[in-house]
Amino acid sequence: MFSDNLERIVAGIEKNYEADEIFFTKPGRTFPSRAAIKGMLKNMRRVLFPGYFGEETLSPYTSPRYFIGDTLMQIERVLRNQVITALTYTADDAMTAEEIEERTNHICTVFFDELPSIQRVLLTDVQALYDGDPAAGSKEEVIFTYPGLYAIYVYRVAHVLYELDVPILPRVMTELAHAGTGIDIGAGATIGEYFFIDHGTGVVIGETTVIGDHVKLYQGVTLGALSTRGGQRLSGVKRHPTIEDNVTIYSNASVLGGETVIGEGSVIAGSAFVTASVPPHSRVSIKLQETSLKGAGDTE
Repeated sequence: MFSDNLERIVAGIEKNYEADEIFFTKPGRTFPSRAAIKGMLKNMRRVLFPGYFGEETLSPYTSPRYFIGDTLMQIERVLRNQVITALTYTADDAMTAEEIEERTNHICTVFFDELPSIQRVLLTDVQALYDGDPAAGSKEEVIFTYPGLYAIYVYRVAHVLYELDVPILPRVMTELAHAGTGIDIGAGATIGEYFFIDHGTGVVIGETTVIGDHVKLYQGVTLGALSTRGGQRLSGVKRHPTIEDNVTIYSNASVLGGETVIGEGSVIAGSAFVTASVPPHSRVSIKLQETSLKGAGDTE
């Protein structure tokens, strides 16, 4: 019976609690809240794209100042709490509560100062998606429905926190977007303006990828590493490609390697496997070799 074995099972699990990965028994250590981070992203999107994702009604005859200010205050409270939690979880014993609070103040100040710039760049992404997709009925439709734009939005928010060395939170954000869209963009990637992801499912953009302006990616594209067998020794090493301005990469293509550079204005065909740099204005494609299949009774 289960009850006869319960004491032995409990003792085994309790023993495993001694591992560093189990912090349930470690006083003062809690983990950031995925629900709180998700809610913060939702409210921030309401500020950056008002009228699409909330009940606010703004018009030329009403001032948006109260809505923006009140919502940002709500977001700041959540972000501050989650940053403190993340820093407390990862900090060594030498970092005092006062130092954590001071660092949190700096992070929040810089982050909110960046919001107007994030919004401006996102509007270029909206334009890129609208211009590049003949199926888009309007830019409003792009904002309200396109998963590619949502993934890009979350990335642009997470990237600022990544640059500020905020632990955990950027990864939680991009994984929430990944789960919801099938698009996996590393928060550490550097991505220029007018970024276009069409359809999007299965797109992977690695942490050290560098992407210029006016770049288009289609579904299934991987901008990845040649090998990760080095494990943690590769942390901080550029292992993902550089994609220069005005490059188009079609569906299911893979571009791999930290030294791989796709030159400006190049086009990478669907299903291509690229592990070496190509000069500007190149066309990279794969050629299918025709094969004739003969039955057992066929003769030459």
